[in-house]
Amino acid sequence: MQYALSRSTPVIRTTLSLRRSAQLCSSISIPARISRQLPRRISSCTSGREHDLFNYTSGRWLVNEYVRLAERMRKFNVDELCRLAAQSVGRTLQDVDIIVKLDEGGFNRIFLITMQDGFKMIARIPYPVMAPKFYAVASEVATMRFLRAKGLPVPEVYDYSPTPNNAAETEYIFMEYVAGTKLTDIWMELEAAEIASVVRQMVELEARIMAIPFPASGSLYYADDLQKAPRKTMGIPIPLGEERFCVGPDARLPMWYGRRSHLDVDRGPYENAEAALAAVAYKEAAYLERFGRPLLPFQRERREAYEYKEQSPLDHIKNLELYRRMAPLLVPKKASLRAFCMRHPDIQPSNIMVSTSSDSSGSGPSRFKIVSLLDWQHTAILPLFLLAGIPGRLQNYDDPGSYILAPPSLPEDMDKLDESDRTAVYGRYHARLVHYHYAKSTMELNEPHHDASWDPASTSSAVSSTVLVLPGRATERWAVLAGVGVPCPVEFETEDVSKTKAFSERLQLSDENYAGCQAIIGFETETWVPNEHYERAKALAELLKLNLLQRISAADVRDKAQAHWFLDDMNEDDYM
Repeated sequence: MQYALSRSTPVIRTTLSLRRSAQLCSSISIPARISRQLPRRISSCTSGREHDLFNYTSGRWLVNEYVRLAERMRKFNVDELCRLAAQSVGRTLQDVDIIVKLDEGGFNRIFLITMQDGFKMIARIPYPVMAPKFYAVASEVATMRFLRAKGLPVPEVYDYSPTPNNAAETEYIFMEYVAGTKLTDIWMELEAAEIASVVRQMVELEARIMAIPFPASGSLYYADDLQKAPRKTMGIPIPLGEERFCVGPDARLPMWYGRRSHLDVDRGPYENAEAALAAVAYKEAAYLERFGRPLLPFQRERREAYEYKEQSPLDHIKNLELYRRMAPLLVPKKASLRAFCMRHPDIQPSNIMVSTSSDSSGSGPSRFKIVSLLDWQHTAILPLFLLAGIPGRLQNYDDPGSYILAPPSLPEDMDKLDESDRTAVYGRYHARLVHYHYAKSTMELNEPHHDASWDPASTSSAVSSTVLVLPGRATERWAVLAGVGVPCPVEFETEDVSKTKAFSERLQLSDENYAGCQAIIGFETETWVPNEHYERAKALAELLKLNLLQRISAADVRDKAQAHWFLDDMNEDDYM
């Protein structure tokens, strides 16, 4: 077994030091919630300030910042983008008043284009790092138009190009500008009744979307677009009746990122749940067989758990083979759980636009109405059991209080707490409230999703993470995952299972330490921080590192901890 590692003294020693360092740094006030404040009115078509339009300016990174910035630097022909945008709504370049950078996300830059008569529209272009460009753009457009035709609140798409072979020299989507407020801007200010109302609206919309049946797993496209796509990366599209839409290759990022985009592998569509479940394993095995070589774990905070040893791709390929043998038996027997459906890929407050109701009282639980769901990039059609669960930004499973699904409440002595304690208590209360109302509304409004969420083998985390990464642990829960009486096709020695379990616990400890550092320093995904927090975050990161190293007495352990410190720059090339 590749993960048969015993718990070592260095792990415990480093862990204790990290906790002491965390205590030392805890006296420094760090904002509990970081919101991205994005620049407004940056450049016009004729101002000449293209630099701001081409480069990422909305934040900084603590690690490999030059790489992250290069991934997001995108030059294009500004005037031609404006001309094409105006043309898509029956206007000319002379009608364009101004283009400004409105938002910068993980994969796209958003521009607001305003016409002389006040008409507003959105232009969105992908960063170089976004993958797969053609399929992601083409699929998102088809998905948005398909759902809008079904009456869902999705922005109208005016025009698009899934390739850079146009006058603007970039892929783009031109779409409707939706007036309103991003839910994330008011999320923490909502009253309990307002949270209940907005979350219920989310679930109602989600139920409508998930009720739409599909003939296969993959992503949605226009049939005409797939005629122009790279043929080697797709199977035979499956049409949706007599409509112009079809199900084509899976456009999710894990199937394409890095050198995986060069693989000639089957990415769908898949006509049965078993094939959809096994697809990721076949793709990853193909990647390892072509590009794999012994490497230290990419997540450096986990390297101590691996005893700082390079991991052979052959071991992971072996695990993938075990997964492929086990996966078909994990597909639920209930037909409704295997049904193919669609779900928003990232339901969270920043992707939801709301408007204030016209109720003259200006108050009440229904004063905020969801008017649009944004960002449909990387949407997939999958069996329900692989889509089920509370969205990551809405779930609160780390808090035991959310497991019992009891209505949360604030403590009676709230007014006696100091400001920092009140903030912490309210934060926990808010998270419990959102989790509770999402689960409760799903139970009432989306019974198939509720059933799938509570089925032991019906979440991608239960199926993929446990079985794909640690198949030895999966055998312990086999009766729960596959059902009583279903024999497990893989057997492990008791000693191997025990060692793998111990290793799993060490990984969990590493992840908990990482989360603790993240909370202390205040960074987000890929170590992103707001511009105004960058210098402070860098100082805190250095302080944490110094205090940790000072508390490790063994020179060899200290040297390894310093050499593999997870907040230093590193070469990522071999990991993509």
